[in-house]
Amino acid sequence: MSADRELVQVAMSGEGIIGRRHFLRRIGLGAAGLAASGALPVSFTDWMALQAAEIRKNHRACILLWMSGGPSQIETFDPKPGTEHGGETKAIATSVPGISIAEGWVQTAKVMNEITLIRSMTNKEGNHQRATYQLHTGYVPSATIKHPNLGCSVANELNGSQFDLPHIVSIGGSTIGAGFLGAALEPFLVQNPEKPPENTEPRVPVGRFRRRLKLLDHLESAGFEKVGGYDRVQDHRALYSQTSKMILSPQMRAFNLSEESEAIRSAYGKNAFGQGCLLARRLVQAGVTFVEVRSGGWDTHQQSHEKVGKLASTVDPAFATLIGDLKAHGMLDSTLVVWMGEFGRTPKINPNAGRDHFPRAFNVALAGGGVKGGHVIGRTTPDAMDVMDRPVVVPDLLASICHSLKIDPNKEVMTPVGRPIKVVDGGKPVKELFV
Repeated sequence: MSADRELVQVAMSGEGIIGRRHFLRRIGLGAAGLAASGALPVSFTDWMALQAAEIRKNHRACILLWMSGGPSQIETFDPKPGTEHGGETKAIATSVPGISIAEGWVQTAKVMNEITLIRSMTNKEGNHQRATYQLHTGYVPSATIKHPNLGCSVANELNGSQFDLPHIVSIGGSTIGAGFLGAALEPFLVQNPEKPPENTEPRVPVGRFRRRLKLLDHLESAGFEKVGGYDRVQDHRALYSQTSKMILSPQMRAFNLSEESEAIRSAYGKNAFGQGCLLARRLVQAGVTFVEVRSGGWDTHQQSHEKVGKLASTVDPAFATLIGDLKAHGMLDSTLVVWMGEFGRTPKINPNAGRDHFPRAFNVALAGGGVKGGHVIGRTTPDAMDVMDRPVVVPDLLASICHSLKIDPNKEVMTPVGRPIKVVDGGKPVKELFV
């Protein structure tokens, strides 16, 4: 059976609207062969810089480094050496006199002049799922509505429709989705940054690929659209139009890390997180507005000191190199980098030498995007149990991200049922970040 005939049978079967991944497999994802034609510019850096400048103009970008599981503030950026709850962690000096961070973060310490630490984050959500949802959306979970990832809201505000790559990309794992903003703004998932995204390899020539798209459009118009499925057809058309435009685009070479030098790849770290951060820089350089790079394993209920040390060995060089690399490319001022997780860890060490969930006091690190580096905002008590001054709540943090990206966090967006929802549920930007 020919591939085209198989597509017809699939479309006419009881499978309903074909999902994106299934659709892409069926049509063969043809013909990103523009690269093979030799028509692409030789210099990726120069070409991407021109493309990004044209696409984004004065727009900004954000790279979120997500420490999934809840990183310990004491073993990262708020150490308490020599105290009851300090554990084995020692403090090291940074490039900014008077600011110390935990050992194991040597490379980050060198670029502390570009980073501002918020040591006084405070929240009430101590459940992984609820806190992750809130830190990504600015809202606590609700049974009546699915709020969009802030990255999707950012892309909705900053990106125009004339852009080939996804507006928001999640590297290393799935993230919170687009909610009521719809399928067109769903995050694009990259599981392995060192390989091309799944199902984007060319399998058929461009002409045949385009004929398949026309056939699918005809089948949907003649079938689903006439039996009450008009809304679903519209969503599906938008999805495969966006996807086909992406895979035919020369900008897909932004995903090709082999174009980077061995030196820069090694500086980021030859691991999934390090290469994910390098890919994030390339994607932002190409015009993508929001990229999340995920690091797992931070739920350290056992052997916290040892486990955080191992995690830091991959995250530390990647975080520091990303900041330096963005600055070297002239992109740091317009690209906000945020390092955070869903909450912190208990100051008191448990019987398993670990630390448990602790939203009452934790830390976040920010760089670029207009953030004034080399500063610390807020303090925790000597025993790390409470915020001592300048508490910062989740809505304040997300409003600050919006401020950096020149987005109004109070702007109301209408849901499909006509309900107005603000980008962030309250909160004011933390002014000390920017002045």
